[in-house]
Amino acid sequence: MTAFNSTHAFSGFSVDDIDAARAFYGDVLGMDVTTNEMGFLDIALGGGGGSILVYAKPNHEPASYTILNFPVDDVEAAVDELNARGVVTKIYDDPQLGTDAKGISHGQPGRGPDIAWFRDPAGNVLAVLAPN
Repeated sequence: MTAFNSTHAFSGFSVDDIDAARAFYGDVLGMDVTTNEMGFLDIALGGGGGSILVYAKPNHEPASYTILNFPVDDVEAAVDELNARGVVTKIYDDPQLGTDAKGISHGQPGRGPDIAWFRDPAGNVLAVLAPN
């Protein structure tokens, strides 16, 4: 196939308040956020990893799954830093996840890596997790 090219592919998700998203992703998480000509946000992923398009949607409903994962070397340190920035990481009380007081689910064989989830201002779920 020569007409289809995935070189500049990108992902996107909706939010209910573009200004709150700009502040959260740019100021709180420290990501490179710009506003494009349509008023949407372009979030550059570090290391040349592409970008994400964030757009306002009046009838936005938060995704029921994790929309963005941040691999980190030390999940506990990342959670401490996020908590210090005002981000709440304990969002699940499900005993199946086995999260600790900080909201970290500690990995075990067959259960995946250490991971902690948090929400953006629109209610979308994000996570920090140990790389495999």
